[in-house]
Amino acid sequence: MSIITYLKETPLPKRIFGYLVLIIGILGFFQNIFMGSIFIAIGLGLITKEGSEINLDNKTYRNMKSLFRLKFGKWIPCPKFDYVSVFKTKEKQTITVVTASTSVTSDIILLNVFYNKNKHITFFKTNDKEEAFRIAEKMRFILEIDVLDATGVEKQWL
Repeated sequence: MSIITYLKETPLPKRIFGYLVLIIGILGFFQNIFMGSIFIAIGLGLITKEGSEINLDNKTYRNMKSLFRLKFGKWIPCPKFDYVSVFKTKEKQTITVVTASTSVTSDIILLNVFYNKNKHITFFKTNDKEEAFRIAEKMRFILEIDVLDATGVEKQWL
């Protein structure tokens, strides 16, 4: 089966806080079911990841949420995709602890599949340019679409 998955990473401080709230909710559940349930729901919401997935075998995709490696989302048929774009961008994460904050910026490569002229779905994120182009070529072959290389100064069709 040929499934490509993209999950947005949850920042570490948010995950830690989410697990703490979840633990407080579980412990508090035995004292007060209502308040414990609220804390459990908030904790689960903080640690849930969002993303998308495409099944190249049967040409379906889904926007999904992932919790403890379980994926939730409805598979729907792919629209008529126009092209896949491989482009380089910067990802910025801000970490705040009490009164101090810092931002970390890193280069990443995203694969977006465009349809209806300007709508897109992000299906993959990586730091490896070769891996991105391997997946883009696979998508090109299966979905019968063009690949746009937007990783350099000049955009070019492959």
